Amino acid sequence: MAKMEVKTSLLDNMIGVGDMVLLEPLNEETFINNLKKRFDHNEIYTYIGSVVVSVNPYRSLPIYSPEKVEDYRNRNFYELSPHIFALSDEAYRSLRDQDKDQCILITGESGAGKTEASKLVMSYVAAVCGKGAEVNQVKEQLLQSNPVLEAFGNAKTVRNDNSSRFGKYMDIEFDFKGDPLGGVISNYLLEKSRVVKQPRGERNFHVFYQLLSGASEELLDKLTLERDFSRYNYLSLDSAKVNGVDDAANFRTVRNAMQIVGFLDHEAESVLEVVAAVLKLGNIEFKPESRVNGLDESKIKDKNELKEICELTGIDQSVLERAFSFRTVEAKQEKVSTTLNVAQAYYARDALAKNLYSRLFSWLVNRINESIKAQTKVRKKVMGVLDIYGFEIFEDNSFEQFIINYCNEKLQQIFIELTLKEEQEEYVREGIEWTHIDYFNNAIICDLIENNTNGILAMLDEECLRPGTVTDETFLEKLNQVCATHQHFESRMSKSSRFLNDTSLPHSCFRIQHYAGKVLYQVEGFVDKNNDLLYRDLSQAMWKAGHTLIKSLFPEGNPAKINLKRPPTAGSQFKASVATLMKNLQTKNPNYIRCIKPNDKKAARIFSEALVCHQIRYLGLLENVRVRRAGYAFRQAYEPCLERYKMLCKQTWPHWKGPARAGVEVLFNELEIPVEEYSFGRSKIFIRNPRTLFKLEDLRKQRLEDLATLIQKIYRGWKCRTHFLLMKKSQIVIAAWYRRYAQQKRYQQIKSSALVIQSYIRGWKARKILRELKHRKRCEEAATTIAAYWHGTQVRREYRKFFRANAGKKIYEFTLQRIVQKYFLEMKNKMPSLSPVDKNWPPRPYLFLDSTHKELKRIFHLWRCKKYRDQFTDQQKLIYEEKLEASELFKDKKALYPSSVGQPFQGAYLEINKNPKYKKLKDAIEEKIIIAEVVNKINRANGKSTSRIFLLTNNNLLLADQKSGQIKSEVPLVDVTKVSMSSQNDGFFAVHLKEGSEAASKGDFLFSSDHLIEMATKLYRTTLSQTKQKLNIEISDEFLVQFRQDKVCVKFIQGNQKNGSVPTCKRKNNRLLEVAVP
Repeated sequence: MAKMEVKTSLLDNMIGVGDMVLLEPLNEETFINNLKKRFDHNEIYTYIGSVVVSVNPYRSLPIYSPEKVEDYRNRNFYELSPHIFALSDEAYRSLRDQDKDQCILITGESGAGKTEASKLVMSYVAAVCGKGAEVNQVKEQLLQSNPVLEAFGNAKTVRNDNSSRFGKYMDIEFDFKGDPLGGVISNYLLEKSRVVKQPRGERNFHVFYQLLSGASEELLDKLTLERDFSRYNYLSLDSAKVNGVDDAANFRTVRNAMQIVGFLDHEAESVLEVVAAVLKLGNIEFKPESRVNGLDESKIKDKNELKEICELTGIDQSVLERAFSFRTVEAKQEKVSTTLNVAQAYYARDALAKNLYSRLFSWLVNRINESIKAQTKVRKKVMGVLDIYGFEIFEDNSFEQFIINYCNEKLQQIFIELTLKEEQEEYVREGIEWTHIDYFNNAIICDLIENNTNGILAMLDEECLRPGTVTDETFLEKLNQVCATHQHFESRMSKSSRFLNDTSLPHSCFRIQHYAGKVLYQVEGFVDKNNDLLYRDLSQAMWKAGHTLIKSLFPEGNPAKINLKRPPTAGSQFKASVATLMKNLQTKNPNYIRCIKPNDKKAARIFSEALVCHQIRYLGLLENVRVRRAGYAFRQAYEPCLERYKMLCKQTWPHWKGPARAGVEVLFNELEIPVEEYSFGRSKIFIRNPRTLFKLEDLRKQRLEDLATLIQKIYRGWKCRTHFLLMKKSQIVIAAWYRRYAQQKRYQQIKSSALVIQSYIRGWKARKILRELKHRKRCEEAATTIAAYWHGTQVRREYRKFFRANAGKKIYEFTLQRIVQKYFLEMKNKMPSLSPVDKNWPPRPYLFLDSTHKELKRIFHLWRCKKYRDQFTDQQKLIYEEKLEASELFKDKKALYPSSVGQPFQGAYLEINKNPKYKKLKDAIEEKIIIAEVVNKINRANGKSTSRIFLLTNNNLLLADQKSGQIKSEVPLVDVTKVSMSSQNDGFFAVHLKEGSEAASKGDFLFSSDHLIEMATKLYRTTLSQTKQKLNIEISDEFLVQFRQDKVCVKFIQGNQKNGSVPTCKRKNNRLLEVAVP
């Protein structure tokens, strides 16, 4: 079954009035109260027809989630509660489905949430348009352009921590499917005066603080910057840190966004170098100096900052220093160079800083446009998003506020024109008669400012271009002369008699009555800010920079392209930009978002009625409502109107089968609504007064309550009947199941009783048969027993004489046989483990089996030893044979023996075959090497030791030099007669040689080794194998050795050793050699 679609409306669950057009009565007080009521319930959006009024909540609300995006996607504008997503969806669908270019105009004062509103619009469009790698890349670049522009164009003000200090208009281009292709950004009037001076409580542009807070130490060193904000004159210190703002994290975000947008690494570095140069310009200070001709000039106090700037920008230091000290004026073929005093030098420095930053910002916008522009040349649909300053009324209003308010006058003019045009087009489209609507036309104010002959901007330009002394006062005098009679212009010196007694106007001010209220402008600075003058010397110095980016920012500095024509003024440039913007907006379908700031504290849940009232006035919201409801306050298509109110008429409820318009006509006739209160269009019903709509809503609400009561009554009756039928059915089922259960239980009882009776009868019969069988068996056994006894008696009588002679012997043998048999069976189950070292053995059970028991133990031990030996490999057998031989030779004789038991006999300790050092020695020996070990050979003369390689082969005993591997001595085994050693824990042993043999010419050998037991054992076994005679092993603490012609006694004594536990050998005299053993 398909899911039923729930029809909703703006009027459902409405808090206050969702659309101000329906507000009744309509006045300033009810307007503000309605906004406050909705704001207190977190309803920050309210409609004025198709215009969205947004109140900044100053906190995060859960109304921008992906689920909310899906709720408003492809829904009618008035179908859900007011939301910025509804306007975004309406604009996007009109662009995609009807090929209408759209523009979204976002206005409001600083801190009202314009920038966040533009982000929400762009994020919604990005979420609902197409998907794909290329489309996602375009969307990501469009969204990531915001952090870059915010860093360089936004600043913290007293009203807003992230205030846009420039106007931004972005055209987002789409293809025929509605997928984004790219975009174009236009910027208007960057507040560049903020670079050199900020009002109290405000900051410079974000990028300066982000760079100093978030850049790495390496980058700061490269830019010759320090993290301390107080080091830079252009940075205000009272608001350097902003609560809740992490400048370091934002710097990383900006760097990442620049990479996503398409900035190359060297471009990003160049941008940061320009920012660093602007910071350092503020630290250049001047001091006055007097020349010989009496003219004042200025000099730079500390040239270190200038030097660092020149190193950053690649400018010759002398060129830039001269540009700060002199000004060259060119007229036709003449050049006049004049010195700059300190005030003029500071002006030149600040002008350069402002121009450098302003041109960098324009370059950033153009660079972003290059990255995000559409790559294809197909026909495009365009959605423009305008985020521009709102109307500004400060205590001190200057040139910036004047042209900002001029821009808002133009936007208000086009807003009124387009709104009336839209209303008129809808009336004509629906066939409703159009009646003229009276409204305030602010064209007269726009003309006062922009008129080409006597407008304020034209007179400002004329004053700036006029030869002679030009000051702000002369400009004000000219205004007093030309505009004195204008009804929206006021000044202290005005010739109009209306203001002769108006003392509230200072002498240096003039006042303009804007559509949003009167604004007092301070004339000071108008001329300089309009001139926006940068000395040609500074332009030329910048053009000579080795820094590619800076050079490109000052093309007018090229000597080959010197233009003596004065550049256009700031006012004329802005006027032309606004005219282009207005022309662009008039070609698009407008959508409006009016942003309101609820309080000046930037705090949540605070609604200042006076502040909101002021904004409502200068945004002209009440006038907007009046224009909207001048004809008909509410209009709705016939289908949703009939769907919403069909329950008020019996003929249309519950279903109307005819055309929707006919159904609405029947409905309104049935309700007897006066004919003058509504009109029928081609596709919509138009309702003149909101009271009529609210009457319909009240009737609908009452009818819904009646219908709800009816539905509840029918439902309760159905529910009770259903419950009764279910109870009845359940009772029948329960009764049937109970009867079945009772019968089953009775049957089980009868069956159980029958089984018990049967079992008792069967038991009685079985016991009866058993008794009979037992009686019969006993009778048979008794007869057999009697017969057996009788036969036995007869046999014993017959053979009694034989039994008497041999009975005792046979009984003894039988008994003995049974005892031995039992003994062996028990021994089988009590056998110990097969381990040869297991000494357990079962105790003997009978004394007469003692010798048998011992012999059996011996046989079993020999058998398990044989089983154990059978597991050995030949190599293991050889090792154990050597160990056994060592045991027989040295056990209980040599104190060193126990420590050698656990050590395996390896023999080849030096690995001569593998060590290339002994290759020569290996080649000299052809026999198999049994032992290769380093020993200490005792010197026969003084008892000192020398390291030698001891080699034992099958036929010879060899000694070789340890370092060179050269063979020193070779003794055949047949010449070895005896080996002597002590009984103590030392490694000394003597090898006795046969007297008269060639090897015995120098006498016997005396050695010391860590493997004495192994060497003696292997020497003993090898000698026995070769000579078939046992080698004599003498173990004694005193023995004689033959040293040449002398016999020397080797004596082992106990002694304390200086070098630890190592035995020492010392020659006492010709007849005695002592070995001290620890």
